[in-house]
Amino acid sequence: MAYGSRFVIKQGSVPNLVLGIAAVGGIYTAYSYIQSSASSQPRKVFGGVAGSLTLQQTEDINHNTKRLRFAFPNTRDETGLTVVSSVLTLSWPKGSLTPAIRPYTPVSDLSKPGFIDLMVKKYPGGKVSTHLHSLQPGDSLFFAFGIKAYPWIPNKHDHVTLIAGGAGITPLYQLIQGVLDNPDDRTKMTLVFGVNTERDLLLREEFENYERKFPDRFKIVYTVSQPEEGSFVRKGHVTKELLEEVLPARTGKVFVCGPPAMENALTGKGRGASGILGELGYRKDQIFKF
Repeated sequence: MAYGSRFVIKQGSVPNLVLGIAAVGGIYTAYSYIQSSASSQPRKVFGGVAGSLTLQQTEDINHNTKRLRFAFPNTRDETGLTVVSSVLTLSWPKGSLTPAIRPYTPVSDLSKPGFIDLMVKKYPGGKVSTHLHSLQPGDSLFFAFGIKAYPWIPNKHDHVTLIAGGAGITPLYQLIQGVLDNPDDRTKMTLVFGVNTERDLLLREEFENYERKFPDRFKIVYTVSQPEEGSFVRKGHVTKELLEEVLPARTGKVFVCGPPAMENALTGKGRGASGILGELGYRKDQIFKF
């Protein structure tokens, strides 16, 4: 998903940027494959410009979201990414005069070789998301490079709070996955996940598996604007009252990713700690927005 990205490119600079990435990408890719073949070592695909990757398979997650798996040229190749990272993609949707550049957060295990998974929500009128949903196995997508979103340090915080809205769940899932799958990281985590309907609860099975496996370290709180009849999930939005109820002491880091309206409500628009989190006593340096 592309929620929360702070990566901004001026429209007029897109063609030159694309040409530069393509040129560097061609040289780097050729060089890296020569080096990899010579040393018999797995290549770190996002150690530089990744280049075009082939779509291996797709999976419908719900009515508007797909999981896309892109294969690396060699099954032994590794991502070269660390928690928490995104990847920059270039595509040319139908009807676009210039290429579209979008960041996405991988949802596959970054340590697994051979492939990378993206979760893409299709937005009404969204040219890029529509284009990516139209891709079939065997088609390709150009990947530029990895972007380090946050310098995560295992065990720096005893507890972190994660607040997600809709498609903004993907970077938080990557962080949860990276922490709980690391036997040396003992950080505790609380996830508050707000969506419109229950079918928008992406990665629900994965989260609940983690909660069962780590009951003393991982807690999930769902809040749904329009829950199904008879549902046991909370009804409503991410509010001050909800956060007061479910969050532990106001210590540790808070990670936020969601639609702009939600982020503004939580953190305010100005500098300094404001919004709901500021009212709850969180300082500016405790809050990180993707």
